[in-house]
Amino acid sequence: MSDNNVWGIHGGKTGDAESLFFKHDCVALGWASVGDLSKLKPDREAFKEVIAATYPEKKPGSVPVNAGQLFRFVHEVELGDLVVYPSKADRKIYVGKIAGGYLYDPTTEPTYPHRRAVKWLHSVPRTKFSQGALYEIGSAMSLFLVKNYADEFRAVVVGKAIPVQTVPVSEDETVAAVAEDVEESTTDYILKKLATDLKGHPFAEFVAHLLGTMGYRTRLSPEGPDGGVDIIAHKDELGFEPPIIKVQVKSSEGSVGDPALSALYGKVGHTEFGLFVTLGTFTNQAKSFAKGKSNLRLIDGQELVKLVFEHYQQFDARHKGLLALRQAYVPDVIETEDD
Repeated sequence: MSDNNVWGIHGGKTGDAESLFFKHDCVALGWASVGDLSKLKPDREAFKEVIAATYPEKKPGSVPVNAGQLFRFVHEVELGDLVVYPSKADRKIYVGKIAGGYLYDPTTEPTYPHRRAVKWLHSVPRTKFSQGALYEIGSAMSLFLVKNYADEFRAVVVGKAIPVQTVPVSEDETVAAVAEDVEESTTDYILKKLATDLKGHPFAEFVAHLLGTMGYRTRLSPEGPDGGVDIIAHKDELGFEPPIIKVQVKSSEGSVGDPALSALYGKVGHTEFGLFVTLGTFTNQAKSFAKGKSNLRLIDGQELVKLVFEHYQQFDARHKGLLALRQAYVPDVIETEDD
């Protein structure tokens, strides 16, 4: 397996640089006001000086951190190194290879002018990686070296099984122990647990139980071919009174397309409702199909986890045992350094 460095990168606090990354096959950093970094002397002190002069309001401790990221991006990231980008949009991990040197381009996307060309190679669901690897790439920095779990991302490139590692999560600057990361790591845990332990019919049983905590009575289709409907949910004891909800579930982590939704919707009567629940995502075509149907509702993995959080206290002992969660207090407001 290649020993090339593995770098992690983020596309801004809200992933606003993601379209630039994939549309122009690159990775990029902000700090737009510092100008062309190739004109600076190739040493960290020069980078510190320009950061301090350009952003005088920055705290002294943040200047070397910001300068170090820019210096590494220009002078330490090498051709052939791997780069890992955790997408906030589809919650997949994208792995690519650095394919070009530093380029200053203030015109394509002015807020992210510092660029390196990338050949994107693979995208993998977050749930395929260990919790430690997900912590490590949850760094609070925009650019960082992946140290402890680099081999998990190298394995993706060469097509090998992702190795199970027992290295403890490093308590250094690459780990972001803030509220957003706590929630994201818990989401990863829930999705991974459901995808691993509840394939097929057991996942339908889980969704039926969740609907039960929301006040619905449910009837499960027998295990095996279900004719497009896994669960029928209703409010009354006998299931005669509206609303009647026909539910299809999918326990895989991929994208659900228009054909699957059409198959479910074909089973929904005029006075009934359709609900499609998946651990993965929905394609744009599927979302467009559902947008025009007032009696069709989509729940992807992200929204499913939110429902779990909301109704977890009503779970029975078996399902609480499946998802072992406990309430924790985390900071409500976190002060972070701007890129």
